[in-house]
Amino acid sequence: MSIEVKIPSMGESITGGLLASWHVKDGDTVKRDQVIYELETDKITAEGVAEADGKISIKIAEGTEVSIGDIVATIDPTAGESKATAPPIKKDEEKPTAPESNTSKETLQKETHQSPAVRRIAEETNINPAEVEGSGKAGRVTKGDMLNAQADQENATTESVSTNALAPRSNTSSERTTRKKMSPLRQRIAQRLVSAQREAAILSTFNEVDMTAVMNLRKKHQENFTKQHGIKLGFMSFFIKAVVNALKEVPSVNSQVDGDSIVQNHFFDVGVAVSTEKGLVVPVLRDCDLLSFAEIEQGLIDYSTKAREGKITIPDLEGGVFTLSNGGVFGSLLSTPIINPPQAGILGMHSIQQRPIAADGEVVIRPMMYLALSYDHRVIDGKEAVTFLVKVKESIEDPARLLIGI
Repeated sequence: MSIEVKIPSMGESITGGLLASWHVKDGDTVKRDQVIYELETDKITAEGVAEADGKISIKIAEGTEVSIGDIVATIDPTAGESKATAPPIKKDEEKPTAPESNTSKETLQKETHQSPAVRRIAEETNINPAEVEGSGKAGRVTKGDMLNAQADQENATTESVSTNALAPRSNTSSERTTRKKMSPLRQRIAQRLVSAQREAAILSTFNEVDMTAVMNLRKKHQENFTKQHGIKLGFMSFFIKAVVNALKEVPSVNSQVDGDSIVQNHFFDVGVAVSTEKGLVVPVLRDCDLLSFAEIEQGLIDYSTKAREGKITIPDLEGGVFTLSNGGVFGSLLSTPIINPPQAGILGMHSIQQRPIAADGEVVIRPMMYLALSYDHRVIDGKEAVTFLVKVKESIEDPARLLIGI
């Protein structure tokens, strides 16, 4: 009896998705727990596995919208692996030789009696003397014939270029554009971004931070940190810790609007935007106030690996109170990030650049980064937003604050 392959339930908020790709072909023999398809939903990309060994029969094509519970294939556990018998190899039939034509004789004669000058022009211009009408004795191609042919070719090329420059280009969609349907994840991202801008009063404030202290600290302790924890100390753990300190200092940033109420959060689950081939996802690190630098770095590595392999789950994305987005890894100098609803704030990090600044009455060159805080002005006032961003700046420029909580 065949086993039905159904789209499984993946949480109350997910009702279906796009059958993005099959990892097997119709009629293939599959093994139990083998990945057989990829499903894109509006939140995650999930993989489907075979429930038994057997021969698979695909019922739904790639690119089809499916719902939870839909049957996309069946597996016949009793079917053996069929071996195709190769057809007997037939000997190639001998093709009759075509009789030599008069034209071939004339061409051969022209090629045989070419002068050195004709051959030189032919090599330089790629003009075939056999295609040139000869004016010499017995139709022989002369140097003058080749020069005339060269002039005709140049004139034709000039006219063609002039005509092509003025002629309208092809407007066929297959040549000029490519159309494909948005994936459910991309549709969901679009909906959330538009919803955030429509429903929230988003405002951005900016500052810059001197990265010298953090860079020196990393350089000084990187080797021992790596030996002890097996991972490198990055910049993101410093910023997450700085954000936690700032959220404690300015609680209104750690809040959200729910109808006509303001919900104040007393925990510190921070989301970190991760770019994938399918789109942007924001997995959440839990209780960052209780995590060490090493635990934060390990959590970031784990999420990056899961995102790259398409194994992010719904619980990984839920419950964040604040988000960090690092556009600097792509070269962004400055941006105004959009908040991740229902959160009230997001911190945009950018490229580190050597820039001249004034320090102690002197102009010095320092590694500087622009920071941008976008916030929901419905619950966060300008003073609170600026205070929050200054608090982050102080913690990064003096990392000792992160150890003593000031």
